[in-house]
Amino acid sequence: QVQLVESGGGLVQPGGSLRLSCAASGSIFSIYAMGWYRQAPGKQRDLVATITSGGNTNYADSVKGRFTISRDNAKNTVYLQMNSLKPEDTAVYYCRHGMAPETIEPGYWGQGTQVTVSS
Repeated sequence: QVQLVESGGGLVQPGGSLRLSCAASGSIFSIYAMGWYRQAPGKQRDLVATITSGGNTNYADSVKGRFTISRDNAKNTVYLQMNSLKPEDTAVYYCRHGMAPETIEPGYWGQGTQVTVSS
């Protein structure tokens, strides 16, 4: 059974940075695509970024140039570096572990970590 543990969320001022981590266990991490979603209060869960097993990345337009997804296969961990944060980035961020090398759908969810951007 795949388990995902997210960390790194918190309260940050606009313009600040955070790095989210998602540690996976119970899978051969390196062969699967990984990703991050986010869900703001009262809104649907939206895709933020993905990274394939080969390291190809994709981003939502709203975070391009500000967020960077990366992975460390030796640590079974995927990261989301978030820079130039805006209040509209406030959401619960969820890690997603795919079941294939190139896609995160279908997949497993982490428990989520809260990110709040406010002055």
